[in-house]
Amino acid sequence: MKPITSRKTKQIEGVTPNTIPFDELVDAGEPVILKGTVKNWGLVQAGQTSCTDGIDYLKSYYGGRPVGAYYGAPEVSGRYFYTNDVSALNFEKRRVALDEFLDTVEEHLVDERPPSLYVGSSDIDLCLPGMREDNSLGLNHPMFEFRRPFYSIWLGNPSVISAHYDVPNNLACCCLGKRRFTLFPPEQIDNLYPGPLEPTPGGQPISMVDFANPDFNCHPRAKWAIDSAQVADLEPGDVLFYPSMWWHQVESFSPFNAMINYWWDTTPDYMGTPTSVLMHALLSIRGRPEQERKAWKHIFDYYVFGSTENSVEHLPEHAWGDLGALDGMKARKLRAYLLNRLNR
Repeated sequence: MKPITSRKTKQIEGVTPNTIPFDELVDAGEPVILKGTVKNWGLVQAGQTSCTDGIDYLKSYYGGRPVGAYYGAPEVSGRYFYTNDVSALNFEKRRVALDEFLDTVEEHLVDERPPSLYVGSSDIDLCLPGMREDNSLGLNHPMFEFRRPFYSIWLGNPSVISAHYDVPNNLACCCLGKRRFTLFPPEQIDNLYPGPLEPTPGGQPISMVDFANPDFNCHPRAKWAIDSAQVADLEPGDVLFYPSMWWHQVESFSPFNAMINYWWDTTPDYMGTPTSVLMHALLSIRGRPEQERKAWKHIFDYYVFGSTENSVEHLPEHAWGDLGALDGMKARKLRAYLLNRLNR
């Protein structure tokens, strides 16, 4: 299918699994394709001959742990979304044995209209023990000494995963089949028409726009999102880096597709989750009168989104309190305070 924009994601060649320039990627804050970086991985090599060889390779590591899987009718065409009236999801979620799931995929490899089959974000070390040894990036940056990335696998037949964002940074390693990421910067949220906060197909709000086939009558501002978009077409062995909070629609084109990804966060473990703050703001701020909401926006800009120094520069350091640098002890204190207030 033709991409919605001709703007292509930047590519870098010659990067190996042990020479990924993490600092440069994060500092630049833009998606980048690392061309052919994992071409020698065992899973990539196994899939070069056939989809069946790739499936057999995965089965050889399977340890029997169930995985979460999506099952949709052929009419879904791999777009895991909502029913027409947005009252429910258009697919079924199940816990299944991975080898049984792979058998089902294999049964339908040559079907013109197969059922939609998908396994998302499954922990490789739990469900495919030992596979990391032959399919891994060299996480040799100091930031990984105390907080290791989440290492997961994504499997299925042709699919269209609606645009959504992830809080961590991501390295998406294309192993089997071709994939296309259509990427939008975070400030495009208004033009992406986010759907419900609950339920969601995968945990995050998704764009209601089908960017594989956009309807500008229903979503006219989507044109502005497209103007800002870029497309990353990946072949087996390619790795895509995209930063935290970038929206991305993901299309998989082959009868069987496999991707391994690394999510990592550069913030300390003791910090809270921004999603919790959003939900609390919906509870406590969104329903207030307009003038109050405007005032709270200024307060958040001052204390949270503005310069840290600006909120304390006029105070002696011993009076900074919660405005000072956050550490583990202060985080525990703040969390206890919030729990106490919420439970009143």
